[in-house]
Amino acid sequence: MTSFIAIVGRPNVGKSTLFNRLSRSRNALVDDQPGVTRDRLYSAVRWEDHPLTIIDTGGFDESGDEPLLDGVRSQVLKAIEEADRVIFMTDSRDGLMPGDREMANLLRRSEKKLFLAVNKIDGPEQERLVSDFYALGLEKLYPISAAHGYGVVSLMEDVVADLPAAEPEEREDQGRIRVAILGKPNVGKSSLINRILGFERLLVSELPGTTRDSVDILFTVGEKSYLFIDTAGIRRKARVKEKIEKFSMIKALRNLDRCHIAVIVLDALEGLTDQDVRICGYAFERGRAVILAVNKWDLVKRDPEKRKKLGESLDLEMGFVSFAPRLNLSARTGEGVNRLLEVFDHVFTQFSRRISTPAVNKALEEIVQKKPPPRTGRAHLKLFYATQTGVRPPTFAIFANRPDLLHFSYHRYLINQFRERLGLDQTPIKIIFKKK
Repeated sequence: MTSFIAIVGRPNVGKSTLFNRLSRSRNALVDDQPGVTRDRLYSAVRWEDHPLTIIDTGGFDESGDEPLLDGVRSQVLKAIEEADRVIFMTDSRDGLMPGDREMANLLRRSEKKLFLAVNKIDGPEQERLVSDFYALGLEKLYPISAAHGYGVVSLMEDVVADLPAAEPEEREDQGRIRVAILGKPNVGKSSLINRILGFERLLVSELPGTTRDSVDILFTVGEKSYLFIDTAGIRRKARVKEKIEKFSMIKALRNLDRCHIAVIVLDALEGLTDQDVRICGYAFERGRAVILAVNKWDLVKRDPEKRKKLGESLDLEMGFVSFAPRLNLSARTGEGVNRLLEVFDHVFTQFSRRISTPAVNKALEEIVQKKPPPRTGRAHLKLFYATQTGVRPPTFAIFANRPDLLHFSYHRYLINQFRERLGLDQTPIKIIFKKK
């Protein structure tokens, strides 16, 4: 199970810079002006066999009166509430500020395990600047430079020291299909589960955000066992402006880590939105099987123009999950819902499939004969043999002479061909390349 690490602190102390270093990305906007980061950002990383999700939060400032600050504070509070560990960042060049004391008091009340990082210390000669921060009453301080990496390894070694490493699934749960139902608020997630179950197991309301926490529902059909995970609606983080808002993206991401199949519920009447694509991206990045459930189909099926526009936008924007089955249904009338369980079974079978090494190598040979790897100057990429190394999703290793010569377009070609030839057309697959 993934552990969540929240990075919190006043504006402009370097939270996004540390987030970028840990995630090895430039996903967070970094600027010298305070208050640049207003939404939480999430990045899945692995540190010493510990699966982590790093959360970058906006700057916490109780003194400001900017309208958006209420939303930022709410986001920070939710991140603290549900994170497993909190990295509290301060700025050595500013010294100890009143906002640091306020944040320290807030964190003490949360009773979360806390790591105080004093940022912008580029070497041992500057570590004297940490002395002011002992006034916060924390036993250990971590002098770091988020920009240059000084002290970051020592900090993270302590952060992950007693966190659980990745664990195999429990044996008694291996035959159960775990399905997370995700989507924006008010797209009909709870209604869909109620329709499948055939009774009012979940509260259903027209009020967006009715589902405050995740709800697990275990049920059996014949010899098949399922676990439904109904999540709170994932909304644009910038719209979460009130402290009483109980929605948490962290819980939805935790449920993605728990599930085999992510059912992304879309609103046919509203059409595809950027947030729908973002939700699907979270599932894809975590290697989950995906089903696109286009709900409220009864409201658009007699409108050819809307159907055409919706289909075109799904083809264009959801092309990165082209393997995902797409079902048009109505949770209100029940139309198309009876097909879902059949699709769950089919997708899960592919998601868990193991293929013999001779069959994998035969497929690789045919794929390369059909279209050899392109040459790069005088160098020539050669693919020797392949084997399956994992399931959920099916993962294959291909041994080559020069993996560095692989072009992304040929990588994509191999994935598409493996899906077609190995009967994996409705599941994500991974291909990794190793030097022979």
